[in-house]
Order: sequence, then C-alpha cells, then structure tokens
Amino acid sequence: MIRKVTFFLIILSLGSCVSKKKTTYSKDRKVSVAPSKVIIKKGTSSKAKRKAKEIAVERKADKIINSALAFSGTPYKFGGTTKRGMDCSGLLYVAFSEHNITLPRVSYNMANEGKEIRVKDVEKGDLLFFRTSKKRKRINHVGLVVATDNNEIKFVHASTSRGVIVSSLREGYWNYAFVKATRVL
Repeated sequence: MIRKVTFFLIILSLGSCVSKKKTTYSKDRKVSVAPSKVIIKKGTSSKAKRKAKEIAVERKADKIINSALAFSGTPYKFGGTTKRGMDCSGLLYVAFSEHNITLPRVSYNMANEGKEIRVKDVEKGDLLFFRTSKKRKRINHVGLVVATDNNEIKFVHASTSRGVIVSSLREGYWNYAFVKATRVL
C-alpha cells in the first residue's frame, strides 16, 4: 500500500513539473512600409546628390520589402518560390528579382554578396544571416530587414513552422542564431 501511494505521489509530482510554453501563433503581425518622396533640382551640390542617391536606394528597398511582405502568410516549402510555398532564400530571391536585382538562390551563397555591416548600422533592405543548425557550421537562414525602430530590428523571412512572417532580432532564438548582416543595395 505504501509503495502504491509513494508511486502515485512521484507520478503526480513529475506531471506537475511539465509546463507548456505560451505561443502567439494566432496573432498576425503586419508591417507596412511607406515609401519616401523627394524632388531633386538641377545644379545641386554633391552632398545633396549623395542624399538623393541614399533616398533612391531607400525607395528601392521599400519596393523590395513590399514585394517580400506580399508573401506574408505563405506556408514554408523547402525550395519553394511561389505563393503555394516558399523557403527563406526563395522569398528574398523572388523579392529582389522582381526589381531586377539578382541574388544567389541559397542563403549561404547570398551571405557572400554585398558588404558586411555592423548590426548597429543595419537599415531597411539589408540582409540578416543566421545559423540555426547546431550540427552544421554554415549559414542556413536569411531574412530581409523591414524596419529598425528603437534599436529593434524587424525582418521578414520564411520560418519552417509559421511560413512567411515578420520577426524581431530581439527574439532570443534569432538573436542567438544571428551570424552577420550585409548590404546589397
């Protein structure tokens, strides 16, 4: 009898140790990007021309971001590049190619494109690279920066569990897996 009671108490105590992580999968996160407008007059200084070039790059980044965000909610599919299914590198490959910018098709090759930048210098349109596998030592995930607000970097990517979504680099998982950022625009 004492053995049965002891066994029952052990089972009861082990069962109470299990806790379920609260998920927010049902919450939709939407990010919209408003393009910049600028008028350049003839005879402007070189400083003004540099600023105009920066704004033109920003406008192109906005267009690419909006192309990527158009796939929000698309389910994950390894090797996919359509609304029926998409992977992380396929998402960026399609979004950039819609605006005549050619990127390699896979994330670890994309990581060799552009100029590496510091995280504090990241802007809209930059690429973030991650290593999400403990077994492999190479980059296997990529995201596109859609916003930088109050030192928070938000990026669109295709997650295996939730499809095309916007996440934050502040999230523990992505912060831990982060490898580097590059600028291709």
